[in-house]
Amino acid sequence: MDFTFTEEQQAAVETAKAVFKDVTPDAVPSPALTPGAVAEDHDRPLWSRLAAADLLGLALAPEHGGSGLDPVALCLVLRESARVLARVPLLETSAVALTVERHAHPRTAAELLPRVARGELVLTAASQGRTGHEPADRAVTARRDGADWILDGLQTAVPWAHTADLIAVPAHTTEDRTILALVPRTHEGLTHTDQYSTSGELLAELHLDAVRLDDTNVIDTDGAWERLRDLLTTGTCALALGLGEAVLTMTSQYTGKREQFGHPVATFQAVAVQTADRYIDLRAMEATLWQAAWRLSSGADGALPAAGDIAVAKIWASEGVRRVVQTAQHLHGGFGADTDYPLHRYHAWAKHLELSLGPAAAHEEALGDLLAAHPLG
Repeated sequence: MDFTFTEEQQAAVETAKAVFKDVTPDAVPSPALTPGAVAEDHDRPLWSRLAAADLLGLALAPEHGGSGLDPVALCLVLRESARVLARVPLLETSAVALTVERHAHPRTAAELLPRVARGELVLTAASQGRTGHEPADRAVTARRDGADWILDGLQTAVPWAHTADLIAVPAHTTEDRTILALVPRTHEGLTHTDQYSTSGELLAELHLDAVRLDDTNVIDTDGAWERLRDLLTTGTCALALGLGEAVLTMTSQYTGKREQFGHPVATFQAVAVQTADRYIDLRAMEATLWQAAWRLSSGADGALPAAGDIAVAKIWASEGVRRVVQTAQHLHGGFGADTDYPLHRYHAWAKHLELSLGPAAAHEEALGDLLAAHPLG
């Protein structure tokens, strides 16, 4: 496999590094010391800088104000954002925008996407279902009432729902099809209940009670929700990789300076073996991520549908990032829990990423179903 990135993708990385270089993980209170949310809003100044750097429309077509790149480029930027725990809905906005571009009516795309690229419109997605352990599209029902759609149901743990302008909500119809509704945050019939992530970020439980939408706010083409879910899952893997790489760098720097018995602890065999194992985890996370992102970007055929590569990537991302932060905590000793030291923030974010879009076990089950339906050999 050749994972060499194009000049345009590498330029996106350099731009992202320049935008994120002044972002610090401790810009908000520690989640360990905050009973509620660490902040009520995402980082608006950073969001504006991302828009000014043309990173919000990175993967959108030029006619919509974008740069015309692909999900691989988006994942490269997400990787950089996670290194500094950037508090912006970059993944959610980008994934929903790409889904709108491919599946929504051209008038809807033309109206929404240039505003996304300019940073004027924030998007998010309800992807966890009622409990996080069931298909999100089964948590909300959609039925026709004349020319309109009526939505009822509940979605939990929706990120950035309190500040997003539109929330993409999957729902199943009476014909057992899945539609994707773009619900304005303040729409009649939609209410929010505060929830909190392990990272201290504000989430929302959405209650939809006879939410009425016309066709302009509903995407009913086949594959729209599956495309959005695949983009969100792959992007989550990119975030996990960037976070894990930052944590391993912190661990290497700490163990290289911390001395016991007159020697840096990094020179001890037990420490070196553990960090080497975590390095292997990160390289496996990286290889599976780029395989999944490439399948999404290229549409290339494989022995399994692209969903198989995405499931493998999420299995490695969930298990790998958990092992990386656990080992880092062990090798940092008491510093890992010190709220003046950033590692505990990375640990809290890692737990959120591990479970987002399903833990490893859920994707192992999905992979098993794919293997049963598409026997190899």
